[in-house]
Amino acid sequence: MASLSMAPVNIFRHGADEEKAETARLSSFIGAIAIGDLVKSTLGPKGMDKILLGGGREASVTVTNDGATILKAIGVDNPAAKVLVDMSKVQDDEVGDGTTSVTVLAAELLREAELLIAKKIHPQTIISGWRKATQAARDALRAAAVDNGNDPERFQQDLLNISRTTLSSKLLTHHKEHFSRLAVDAVLRLKGSGNLDAIHVIKKLGGSLTDSYLDEGFLLDKKIGVNQPKRLENVTILIANTGMDTDKIKIFGSRVRVDSTAKVAEIEMAEKEKMKEKVEHILKHGINCFINRQLIYNYPEQLFAAAGVMAIEHADFAGVERLALVTGGEISSTFDRPELVKLGHCKLIEEVMIGEDKLIHFSGVSMGEACTIVLRGATQQILDEAERSLHDALCVLAQTIKETRTVYGGGCSEMLMAKAVTDLANRTAGKDAVAMESFAKALMMLPTIIADNAGYDSADLVAQLRAAHQDNKNTYGLDMAQGSIADMVSLGVTESFQVKRQVLLSASEAAEMILRVDNIVKAAPRKRVPDHHPC
Repeated sequence: MASLSMAPVNIFRHGADEEKAETARLSSFIGAIAIGDLVKSTLGPKGMDKILLGGGREASVTVTNDGATILKAIGVDNPAAKVLVDMSKVQDDEVGDGTTSVTVLAAELLREAELLIAKKIHPQTIISGWRKATQAARDALRAAAVDNGNDPERFQQDLLNISRTTLSSKLLTHHKEHFSRLAVDAVLRLKGSGNLDAIHVIKKLGGSLTDSYLDEGFLLDKKIGVNQPKRLENVTILIANTGMDTDKIKIFGSRVRVDSTAKVAEIEMAEKEKMKEKVEHILKHGINCFINRQLIYNYPEQLFAAAGVMAIEHADFAGVERLALVTGGEISSTFDRPELVKLGHCKLIEEVMIGEDKLIHFSGVSMGEACTIVLRGATQQILDEAERSLHDALCVLAQTIKETRTVYGGGCSEMLMAKAVTDLANRTAGKDAVAMESFAKALMMLPTIIADNAGYDSADLVAQLRAAHQDNKNTYGLDMAQGSIADMVSLGVTESFQVKRQVLLSASEAAEMILRVDNIVKAAPRKRVPDHHPC
């Protein structure tokens, strides 16, 4: 009987898979470290780009060094790798930048954990040490933060420095002066609201990146209808999402039998009358501009032109949503109760040329902070990457306006936190100290990778930086232009406190979660059942 009780019993459905203990842990470590290795070459001002080639017939080409974009595009099967991909997405949604840093830090923590587990240190002991290390690092970061929120002039300089630092690791690094000024001007127009929906980005092929500019108003990438006014002042706008041909018969397979061509003409006249009735309902709102998400068609367009109303059709949905926001209107679908419809207002609508394209320019909109950034560039890939880079800068600036504290970049903050954690480890007895030292090593890997990516001797530079911090030069970091260490205050390499704090907390939480895993159970794949009832 004893031999029977020792026989392995499979409790899972056929096809399910299970990885236990060391195998599960090793699988998690390998997946997470592979994700970190994939993106770490993009870190820092001298980081490299990746080409992402889409599947399908029209394989899209994306050239980027944005960690979140790279990780969104790759399909991963390893569960631990998926945790890091999701964490990168959250970092992008939450603060807009630091997506590569957070992934690399989590991967480096797990690389250190793998070495500790090989030395027979229990995962819970490692986690206990890491938690104390995270708190020490967070306290050190908070103590080093500088707050110039009450000094508008210095705070604006901080914003410019943060914008330059964010853009220095992106495609726009060679034009960072131009784009950092552009991003700061756009965010300061929001007057502290942080509502980035009021900033519209339009990409137009042609020219160079330096031809990009900030337009104080709203641009809609559409053309004004035929025979309609091309310029209007003191405009009242009705924004709609309605079909202007809804009164045509749309019953599938329906037939109408008539005994003469005169009856066909009658049906057409009835349709026209219904269209005319709808246009009259719209005109009762007392508007001089009608913008529709759907097509307007020729006959209603003629009626609007005859009434002197500017009609704009087929405006893209994101454009209509943003237009409703900035003009103070609402999107309507029915027009029987004009008193319930909220109309939009602006001072001037006119047609403008950008490159070879005509766009509609709305100025003097109700939401005064609304603006449009027009990006110019030689190829679509350059424009897409410029938009991603600018989006990161705008998100970080919007966060900094809410949380005005700043810290110094160039590996300065990481080395500062590593020093605080090492000091705590030196004062701590027991195995927790070993885990804390591993946390400090992982933090020091970030400046190491930044120096490696720039082609410098990382061991020498990081040793110099560590010595400088031991000498209480707490604002020293890596100067990647000269390949040396320097004072980050004089270089103006500033980062948002919020971004750095989020990187630290997200990476430590994700690494801790993966480290707790000792079993991976994969569900049995769903069987394909032949379809015996094709339509």
